[in-house]
Amino acid sequence: MTTTQHDNLHCIDIIVGSNNPVKINAAKNAIAQYYPNSTVRCQGMHAPSQVAEQPMTEAETKLGAINRARYCQQQAQVADFYVAMEGGVDHFDNGPATFAYMAIISNGTLSVGRSANLPLPPSVYNALAAGEELGHVMDRMFSTQNIKQKGGAIGLLTQGLATRESIYTQALLLAMTPFINAELFNDSTL
Repeated sequence: MTTTQHDNLHCIDIIVGSNNPVKINAAKNAIAQYYPNSTVRCQGMHAPSQVAEQPMTEAETKLGAINRARYCQQQAQVADFYVAMEGGVDHFDNGPATFAYMAIISNGTLSVGRSANLPLPPSVYNALAAGEELGHVMDRMFSTQNIKQKGGAIGLLTQGLATRESIYTQALLLAMTPFINAELFNDSTL
């Protein structure tokens, strides 16, 4: 944690590899839950994924998240956590689905997490395979605008019971465990 004091609390500084408010809020909300007595400062920055605009495999999606987090670490000022999220799609044994990978870097350590799968209608997957991006396909299908900066496909397809932010927050909470339990992850004995 940074040694900056703010109202006698430690400050946690987070850099998120996106300017999307959904991703910034998810990072801030997840990490703040682990540090309830600290002030959490979270800012976004443009960070290239170096993968396709719409990743079409798990491997590509994971790489995009890691690339974004590493870019933040290399380009941004010093922070406690560098966080990135990359949404992608793939065709699994039980059909097409969307999901997201989370990458968190702290003190030189990388933790990678993943959200649950959201099944996609075949027509949506076909549009993605033809080169479209999920947010645009969902906007057209549901007559929404810029849904990826709101509830996302998750919100639309779950009738609002889950949102892009809620799923990202959950996945980030899980990806934080190596940092919160560092002594367990650094101990190789049972």
